Amino acid sequence: METVYFAGGCLWGVQHFIKSLPGVVATEAGRANGMTNTLDGDYDGYAECVKTVFDPAQVSLKELIGYFFEIIDPYSVDRQGNDVGKKYRTGIYSANTEHLEIAKNFISQRNDAQLIKVEVLPLTNYVRSADEHQDRLTRFPNDYCHIPNDILNKYRK
Repeated sequence: METVYFAGGCLWGVQHFIKSLPGVVATEAGRANGMTNTLDGDYDGYAECVKTVFDPAQVSLKELIGYFFEIIDPYSVDRQGNDVGKKYRTGIYSANTEHLEIAKNFISQRNDAQLIKVEVLPLTNYVRSADEHQDRLTRFPNDYCHIPNDILNKYRK
């Protein structure tokens, strides 16, 4: 199994979408690349993200990144849908340098590569979000989500 972290705005929808994808073994709502080891105050630079454990024999990281690009506005800085602020930035984070190279290559091969604002950075730290944020849209399907329902549930079985 391999692990990568996707930041795509509010983590509720990102987790709901990603956990429905083929080859995804587990997800966890969290925060990546902040300045502290706690989630006090304004989250101290963290990006809302989804820890994604996947089976590379079933789905490649390149395929996962392709799915991820279906649910984000890759041109936006610190904003997805109605959510605005640094914690809603888009990013792909990993402790595995090969993952970062795959992500950079994915972006560089796109026709719009020069317009893309998705961070691709080493994971410096990660903090799990509170229980109330875990699988939020599964438990409360009518809660706000910036991802349109037809895309959000596109791969749901």
